[in-house]
Amino acid sequence: MWYGVFLWALVSSLFFHVPAGLLALFTLRHHKYGRFMSVSILLMGIVGPITAGILTSAAIAGVYRAAGKEMIPFEALTLGTGQTFCVVVVSFLRILATL
Repeated sequence: MWYGVFLWALVSSLFFHVPAGLLALFTLRHHKYGRFMSVSILLMGIVGPITAGILTSAAIAGVYRAAGKEMIPFEALTLGTGQTFCVVVVSFLRILATL
Protein backbone atom coordinates (compact mmCIF):
# COMPACT_ATOMS: atom_id res chain seq x y z
CA MET A 1 0.00 0.00 0.00
CA TRP A 2 2.77 2.46 0.88
CA TYR A 3 4.65 1.55 -2.28
CA GLY A 4 1.92 2.90 -4.55
CA VAL A 5 1.78 6.23 -2.72
CA PHE A 6 5.59 6.42 -2.69
CA LEU A 7 5.87 5.76 -6.43
CA TRP A 8 3.31 8.44 -7.28
CA ALA A 9 5.10 10.91 -5.01
CA LEU A 10 8.41 10.11 -6.70
CA VAL A 11 7.03 10.34 -10.24
CA SER A 12 5.15 13.58 -9.60
CA SER A 13 8.22 15.08 -7.92
CA LEU A 14 10.34 14.21 -10.92
CA PHE A 15 7.64 15.75 -13.12
CA PHE A 16 8.27 19.10 -11.41
CA HIS A 17 12.01 18.91 -10.75
CA VAL A 18 13.34 17.63 -14.09
CA PRO A 19 12.01 20.59 -16.14
CA ALA A 20 13.18 23.02 -13.43
CA GLY A 21 16.64 21.44 -13.41
CA LEU A 22 16.88 21.51 -17.20
CA LEU A 23 15.77 25.15 -17.26
CA ALA A 24 18.38 26.02 -14.63
CA LEU A 25 21.04 24.13 -16.58
CA PHE A 26 20.13 25.93 -19.80
CA THR A 27 20.04 29.41 -18.30
CA LEU A 28 23.12 29.02 -16.07
CA ARG A 29 25.32 26.97 -18.37
CA HIS A 30 27.95 29.70 -18.74
CA HIS A 31 28.06 30.66 -15.06
CA LYS A 32 31.08 29.42 -13.13
CA TYR A 33 29.18 28.01 -10.14
CA GLY A 34 25.56 28.47 -11.18
CA ARG A 35 25.48 25.35 -13.35
CA PHE A 36 25.75 23.23 -10.23
CA MET A 37 22.39 24.57 -9.02
CA SER A 38 20.68 22.45 -11.66
CA VAL A 39 22.34 19.36 -10.22
CA SER A 40 21.07 20.24 -6.75
CA ILE A 41 17.55 20.77 -8.10
CA LEU A 42 17.61 17.34 -9.74
CA LEU A 43 19.02 15.73 -6.60
CA MET A 44 16.27 17.27 -4.47
CA GLY A 45 13.73 15.87 -6.91
CA ILE A 46 15.04 12.38 -6.20
CA VAL A 47 16.41 12.50 -2.65
CA GLY A 48 13.44 14.36 -1.14
CA PRO A 49 10.79 11.82 -2.10
CA ILE A 50 13.07 8.91 -1.25
CA THR A 51 13.71 10.11 2.30
CA ALA A 52 10.60 12.01 3.34
CA GLY A 53 8.31 10.32 0.82
CA ILE A 54 8.95 6.87 2.23
CA LEU A 55 8.16 8.04 5.75
CA THR A 56 4.97 9.89 4.88
CA SER A 57 3.79 7.11 2.56
CA ALA A 58 4.34 4.56 5.30
CA ALA A 59 2.42 6.76 7.74
CA ILE A 60 -0.50 7.06 5.33
CA ALA A 61 -0.48 3.31 4.71
CA GLY A 62 -0.39 2.70 8.47
CA VAL A 63 -3.50 4.81 8.96
CA TYR A 64 -5.29 2.95 6.19
CA ARG A 65 -4.27 -0.42 7.64
CA ALA A 66 -5.30 0.58 11.17
CA ALA A 67 -8.67 1.66 9.82
CA GLY A 68 -9.03 -1.64 7.96
CA LYS A 69 -9.57 0.16 4.67
CA GLU A 70 -8.32 -0.89 1.25
CA MET A 71 -6.57 1.67 -0.91
CA ILE A 72 -7.59 1.86 -4.54
CA PRO A 73 -4.97 3.02 -7.09
CA PHE A 74 -6.68 6.39 -7.58
CA GLU A 75 -6.31 7.13 -3.86
CA ALA A 76 -2.60 6.31 -4.10
CA LEU A 77 -2.34 8.70 -7.06
CA THR A 78 -4.15 11.44 -5.18
CA LEU A 79 -2.12 11.05 -1.99
CA GLY A 80 1.23 10.80 -3.82
CA THR A 81 0.65 13.85 -5.98
CA GLY A 82 -0.79 15.64 -2.95
CA GLN A 83 2.50 15.16 -1.14
CA THR A 84 4.39 16.69 -4.05
CA PHE A 85 1.90 19.56 -4.30
CA CYS A 86 2.43 20.36 -0.60
CA VAL A 87 6.22 20.34 -1.06
CA VAL A 88 5.98 22.64 -4.09
CA VAL A 89 3.68 25.09 -2.27
CA VAL A 90 5.94 25.21 0.80
CA SER A 91 9.00 25.69 -1.44
CA PHE A 92 7.43 28.67 -3.21
CA LEU A 93 6.26 30.23 0.06
CA ARG A 94 9.74 29.99 1.55
CA ILE A 95 11.26 31.71 -1.48
CA LEU A 96 8.73 34.55 -1.34
CA ALA A 97 9.36 35.02 2.39
CA THR A 98 13.03 35.79 1.72
CA LEU A 99 12.33 38.56 -0.82
